[in-house]
Amino acid sequence: MRVLVAEDEISTAKAIKVLLEKSKFSVDIVHNGDDAWDYIKEGSYEVIVLDIMMPGKSGLEVLSLLRRDHIFTPVLLLTAKAEIEDRIAGLDAGADDYLPKPFATGELIARIKALGRRSENYSDSVMHAGDLTLDSNRYEMRSGGESVSLTNKEYQLMELFVLHPGYVFSTEHLMDKIWGLDTESDIDVVWTHIGFVRKKLRLIGSNVQIKTIRGSGYSLEV
Repeated sequence: MRVLVAEDEISTAKAIKVLLEKSKFSVDIVHNGDDAWDYIKEGSYEVIVLDIMMPGKSGLEVLSLLRRDHIFTPVLLLTAKAEIEDRIAGLDAGADDYLPKPFATGELIARIKALGRRSENYSDSVMHAGDLTLDSNRYEMRSGGESVSLTNKEYQLMELFVLHPGYVFSTEHLMDKIWGLDTESDIDVVWTHIGFVRKKLRLIGSNVQIKTIRGSGYSLEV
């Protein structure tokens, strides 16, 4: 599940990112409302977490833009402002849930998971492509009687390919989609992880392949 967190307190944002990545989420972090809106327009998220009070656009302004443009990605408002008037304003603007700070980490994860299941981008926990089964609960691939575990990034790559068989993804698109627009990783990390996944597909004897499309990118061939 891919989550955008817009939180202007850097230490809080980093803590949330670590927490969510431990729960196998892919997380993009921004620290103001203007960047949040840019990321939303460029990316595809299952859940968006917005702080109300941010530099640039406020969380409520970003939320209003989302709903104005008919983007119905579930939104969780995460803020220190716990007054009932703020909750009402957020819900009236189109928020799906509201969690005041300080919060229990388990509750944050549970609420994000619940919202993710409502998302139009939500995918089932078990997906199939040819003879391949991709299991998000176990983070593994299976083919026949063989199975192999996947790392977080390997799983995200395979999920993207399995959901869009035959579609050609450029290296740059995969970089932005999986590692995020603000990653410090080099773009070579994409083909490195493609290589890891290919080895694991061969290890379980699957006839599904990730093909290199010269000059264009990569595509899943079933």
